[in-house]
Amino acid sequence: MVVDDHPMWRQGVARDLDEAGCEVVATTGEGRQAVRIAGATRPDVVVLDLQLPDISGVEVIHGLVAAVPGVRVLMLSASGEQQSVLDAVKAGATGYLVKSAAPHEFIEAVRRTAAGDAVFTPGLAGLVLGEYRRLATEPETTDDAGTPRLTDRETEVLRLVAKGMSYKQIAQRLGLSHRTVQNHVQNTLGKLQLHNRVELTRYAIERGLD
Repeated sequence: MVVDDHPMWRQGVARDLDEAGCEVVATTGEGRQAVRIAGATRPDVVVLDLQLPDISGVEVIHGLVAAVPGVRVLMLSASGEQQSVLDAVKAGATGYLVKSAAPHEFIEAVRRTAAGDAVFTPGLAGLVLGEYRRLATEPETTDDAGTPRLTDRETEVLRLVAKGMSYKQIAQRLGLSHRTVQNHVQNTLGKLQLHNRVELTRYAIERGLD
């Protein structure tokens, strides 16, 4: 299945896969629809863009993994930013390829992903391995009560989310990029095992962070 919000790109990727002998069971440009379609079509591999109009690629990955246990997700994104890569892998992506890859590299990446390999654009595999090594040697990230510890910045962002501020407003307030704010929110959701901003706001209010 191919998930990308640009019709021409989506159609081109599907065509390349078809010509290479892969069966494309579905295409869509929206994240929520992708999760619903995946549950019905049961794809082996989902080629997923990171930036979608309705929900983030990270949220889509969580939904796909829940809807189709064992599905393999290959991110195909214009962004090669370290945080984007790490967020995708932590959410359950099998591999990550930037859109500047050549067509033959993309087809090979899909085939390797289907075979169960972890496929990354050159230079990104070392980044992911290094992060997992770092996590393996870090002390526990929960407090004595078992509550996940948030960084000072994550707590600051959480407090502003609870005030009803948009990502753009938070970014302007803290002097951060919109993407960085999104990443902080996604990391916080993951740590707290929450699913959306509504639950996040409720969590913040219950702990007096609003």
